[in-house]
Amino acid sequence: MTLGLPDDPARDGVMREMERLDPDAMITGQVLRDTFDQLYDGVRTRRYRWDQLFKTEKTHFGTLVEINLQREFEYADGMKLDYCIAGHEVDAKYSQSSGGWMLPPEAIGELCMVVTASDKRSQFSVGVVRASEDLLNGGRNRDAKRTLSAAGRSMIAWLRKDAELPPNTLLHMREEDVAAVFAAGGGTARVSELFRRTAGKIVGRASVATVAAQLDVTRRVRGGQSGSRDPLASEGIVILGGAYDWQREAARELGLPVPLRTEYVAAYVAPAPADWPGRVARGPSGLALRAVDSNGREAFDPLWYRPSRA
Repeated sequence: MTLGLPDDPARDGVMREMERLDPDAMITGQVLRDTFDQLYDGVRTRRYRWDQLFKTEKTHFGTLVEINLQREFEYADGMKLDYCIAGHEVDAKYSQSSGGWMLPPEAIGELCMVVTASDKRSQFSVGVVRASEDLLNGGRNRDAKRTLSAAGRSMIAWLRKDAELPPNTLLHMREEDVAAVFAAGGGTARVSELFRRTAGKIVGRASVATVAAQLDVTRRVRGGQSGSRDPLASEGIVILGGAYDWQREAARELGLPVPLRTEYVAAYVAPAPADWPGRVARGPSGLALRAVDSNGREAFDPLWYRPSRA
């Protein structure tokens, strides 16, 4: 039984299965992040905000969420509703605002997975509720769909409520900083400017792709002539990616937020002398960097990123 809610073994069984598949809801959060970015299509459009979408695209978002959640968690198709989870029929509903889920006639009396997400607030929620007749508002739209009443909303069993959505880097930057990034020149120059202006903050892969105008973001981040790491090393800025264990550990040692698999974080650094008493981040080369503020940054050898040949 879900604490504080009426007994509903089917609902509780669905909740247990969802928790088993995604204990901390981080996968769900990433699916929602990826769905926003899929719709923005920033590589081709340079869009990164909800208000830049067409009305028809916004309408399509809920369908994409339902499809992407099913693909990620491999939910079976329901006979009557969207999914079959733990042997129970479940209808999936998305709304931009909590309580805005439109429930069709076939979902009345059935279990519904209700999802909401705000890119602006970097929050999402996902829960399960039985859409009983007595928990619905009386009004219907032209498709006979109805919404949960206040009492109905209080009956939602939340897997996560107002959880942290992986951030949309460009959305939360100052407008003048975004403008400066896009005005910086070619793809590598734009990516370099993005990391200059976001030091110490998580940067999502989609934001890098939008700025670079290409899907292969590693080409614009990696070392060498075509990437941002070498030129930024000359400015005392290191770029760390979540796809590598040693770079995540380097982020920890530098006191940075630790990036996930599809994220990056940049930081101001300086070479650490051999007798440095504080924490240092060592690269595969064995070279060490220490964290500093923007005024204390110093150029470092880009070989820090590369394995030693000794």
